[in-house]
Amino acid sequence: MARLHSAAELEALRAEILAGRDSGKPCIAVCAGAACDGMDSAAVAAAFLAEAGKQNLGDRLEVRTTGCHGYCEKGPNVVVSPGEICYFEVSPADVPEIVAATLKGEVVERLVYRDPVSGAKAVHMNEVPFYKHQMRLLIGDNPKIDPMKIDDYLAVGGYAALVKALSSMTPEQVLDEVKKANLRGRGGGGFPAGSKWETTRNAPEKIKYVIVNGHEGESAAFMDRAMLTGNPHKVLEGLIIGAYAIGAQKGFMYTRHDMPLLEKHVRNALAQAKEYGLLGENILGSGFDFEVELHFDVGIFVSGESSALMRSIEGNAPEPRPKYIRTSVSGIWDKPSNLNNVETWANVPQIISRGAAWFTSIGSEKSRGTKLISLSGNVVNSGVVEVPMGTPLRTLVHDIGGGVRDGKTLKAIHFGGAMGGSIPAALIDAPLEFDGMSKLGAPIGAGGLLLMDEDTDMVEVARYLLDFLTKESCGKCAPCREGMKQMLQLLTGLTEGRGKAGDLERLQDLMEVTGLSSLCALGKTSPDPLKSMFRYFRPEFEAHIPGNAAGGSGDTK
Repeated sequence: MARLHSAAELEALRAEILAGRDSGKPCIAVCAGAACDGMDSAAVAAAFLAEAGKQNLGDRLEVRTTGCHGYCEKGPNVVVSPGEICYFEVSPADVPEIVAATLKGEVVERLVYRDPVSGAKAVHMNEVPFYKHQMRLLIGDNPKIDPMKIDDYLAVGGYAALVKALSSMTPEQVLDEVKKANLRGRGGGGFPAGSKWETTRNAPEKIKYVIVNGHEGESAAFMDRAMLTGNPHKVLEGLIIGAYAIGAQKGFMYTRHDMPLLEKHVRNALAQAKEYGLLGENILGSGFDFEVELHFDVGIFVSGESSALMRSIEGNAPEPRPKYIRTSVSGIWDKPSNLNNVETWANVPQIISRGAAWFTSIGSEKSRGTKLISLSGNVVNSGVVEVPMGTPLRTLVHDIGGGVRDGKTLKAIHFGGAMGGSIPAALIDAPLEFDGMSKLGAPIGAGGLLLMDEDTDMVEVARYLLDFLTKESCGKCAPCREGMKQMLQLLTGLTEGRGKAGDLERLQDLMEVTGLSSLCALGKTSPDPLKSMFRYFRPEFEAHIPGNAAGGSGDTK
């Protein structure tokens, strides 16, 4: 493919791609997301390709290997278009029957979704309970795209936002649109992305950097890998637009070292974007130059902290820096550096394409747009979910998640991984909002939602989370290094029957000191799970102290 030199050439290529596609031609999309891949969806895809080859169906049927479809619990998943017919738990043995039915316009009834209670079937994606309560603006294109083919992304409108930004908007106008959209960072803090961009743009240094934080070290979170493996160009497009608005000449995509499929897809996306003239010098004839490098973590949790991540990119040990140094002004090699997570960058193209007014029409007053959520734990339907901000947790847990496994009772909802918080089932009607969830003690974080049933020991959960964080501390500052160790020792004593009077008070003191005096977010928020559990489930902790009554299941105070 020859390098594209203008927006007009890109749009001509898009028109050519669409003209060469038959919208009525059946397409079988096989999910190759992490969960389905673990259930050998590769064998299913290979079986479809073999069957199509055996019957010489090249002109009559397309087989596409895609990223995550979201419904991880029911993999391997297959979606047949037109019609978005969904098949679940597909095996290679099912392939000939699916191909035969697809060619005849029929449905393999035994492989579609059936309600576990009523037995009612759901054939199309918008009928399946897991999907029909969602608003899949970010992840919805995954079944339509082979992530190794940039032309698939162009066919669904990819890079049209970049064309609009470069050809008809100034950098200031792009920045203003993101600010008006009130896009808040999806990595945990919920800080307005436009304000962060503006700080970096206005920093006096000429050299500036933009970074995708794809580390996703938060336990029970797997949304970013679903985006980066399923639609890497959407994230890259957002990064290029952001670089244009900020005035950055170089970008970095930082992710985990232990996901070979993700690495393969991101490297391929960068190479294809470069080949098409979407990276490099004079992008689409706009005069804007921009390059991107891919970097990997060194296998520790704190690598995802912003300043530690930037030190890692520099080739240094990923240790956090004091927070009085603002990375937006002095980040990588002391140059202004804007960092957002995968989901935040992925929102940028749709804001530029559809406008801030459209984006702010979705969600709640202070939390706009949609949010990707990883559903896991004691839930019937695990997977990656996308809903408007402000959606009640009940919708996530019951309508989409199908409730608690094995007919048990919901005890707690935990958000935010090891540095998050747990709230009792009584708060299930709380809306999914940044500020509201933080006030309840369970900040959304990156979006990992863990359900815990009636059999969960909250004291053991607290011990488990502190054990993880203690092992992941970089050890640079004493409050984090020693404070977490002391908290873990007390919690271990409680779970092993060695609790004694005064332990809870000592834990309370340690929580305050560690949270106030640690250097980075890992240490500062390490007591948060315990704080939320003391708030709602304290009787369970008291029950581990000799002489106290048995603990209760928590309240809503």
